[in-house]
Amino acid sequence: MIDYSQFPERKILCIDMKSFYASVAAVDRGLDPLTCYLAVVGNTERQGSVVLAATPALKRDFGIKTGSRLFEIPEDPRIQVVDPQMGLFIRVSTEITKLFYRYVPPCSVHTYSVDESFLDVKGLEKIWGGPRDIASIIQADIKGTFGLTCTVGIGPNMLMAKLALDLESKKIPSGIAEWTYEDIPKKLWPIHPLSEMWGIGSRTQKTLNSMGIFTVGQLAKYPLELLEKKFGIMGNQLYHHAWGVDLSEIGAPILQKQVSYGKSQILLRDYKKLDEIKVVVLEMCEEVARRARNARKAGKTISFGLGYSRDEFGGGFYRSRTIEVPTNVTMDIYKVCLELMKENYRGQTVRQISLSIGKLYDDNQVQLDLFNQDGWKKRQLGYTVDAIRNKFGPSALLRAVSYTPAGTALQRSKLVGGHKA
Repeated sequence: MIDYSQFPERKILCIDMKSFYASVAAVDRGLDPLTCYLAVVGNTERQGSVVLAATPALKRDFGIKTGSRLFEIPEDPRIQVVDPQMGLFIRVSTEITKLFYRYVPPCSVHTYSVDESFLDVKGLEKIWGGPRDIASIIQADIKGTFGLTCTVGIGPNMLMAKLALDLESKKIPSGIAEWTYEDIPKKLWPIHPLSEMWGIGSRTQKTLNSMGIFTVGQLAKYPLELLEKKFGIMGNQLYHHAWGVDLSEIGAPILQKQVSYGKSQILLRDYKKLDEIKVVVLEMCEEVARRARNARKAGKTISFGLGYSRDEFGGGFYRSRTIEVPTNVTMDIYKVCLELMKENYRGQTVRQISLSIGKLYDDNQVQLDLFNQDGWKKRQLGYTVDAIRNKFGPSALLRAVSYTPAGTALQRSKLVGGHKA
């Protein structure tokens, strides 16, 4: 059993904007986001484009949801299909964050994503009332100011607030749910499949299922030492999360440490020629290496995969390779990707490319290779190119291949968050 008295009892709100992208687009067009039929898609000119967001009414009455395809949306005059307006979405998100500052100091706000934030409201009872009162006030203020609806989860820590939001508040009329430690046995432990719980993905669920763990309650009662033996430090986190324990502070991410840097890209068309596929792979290596350099990190494990067109047999592959010396040099990563592609790719039509580097080290801790005397120059060149792009824009310096028909970097440099501004 867990002694909850040893943990701080905070009052955390987890606020999520309901169907944020679709709702903002609806309000921008003078529509009611709760009753109109509107979908935001990646590109209205491509029938295979993914639905990024749909209004609640469109989800309810037509079964269209995030991840659906444009061609699945019925030809109905009541339905509006629009392109994303990432610049508008980000501006509205920023203004909502400023609204939070009316009720709590900036140090008590953690922006988790464009449409989701955590607020620590403990100590504000004499000003605004209890956490439910504050949640209701903020809910009404957002509705009155922006015409948008939000749901709120309340808990003694960030994890519990998030669970209350995801597992209850989104399903009830008030849109506000509060979980306490006493609620864990009846509200959290019955949850299954395990992927319904925040922090457990399909791969982890599959591994846990193979261990005979199918509910959160079974996870909570599984021996901690066996979970740590199987998952390492993640096993400790899984165990304590199953008991509702989380010591994360506002202002810090729930997962304290970035474990990898990666990118996955669904291509705008089928790629059948090997040389064209290599162009996009090189561009993605450039992007992933840049992300690692921005954090002053280098990685030893490079993971690479190709997803095939739906007309192909086999689906694709995803493989990893660990190198001896950590790197954040574009061409080092690209070389490993080419090796993995040579070993696993057999000429199928490619529609998706995935890449990541993990097993990270601080870049200033990487030992120089005596047999690669120019290694430090390659590293420094990467940082120099990054500095130029940061100052003059992502398209200020591009590789020549990005200007070929196969390249995607030039087009993506004009996007915000991967979508039209």
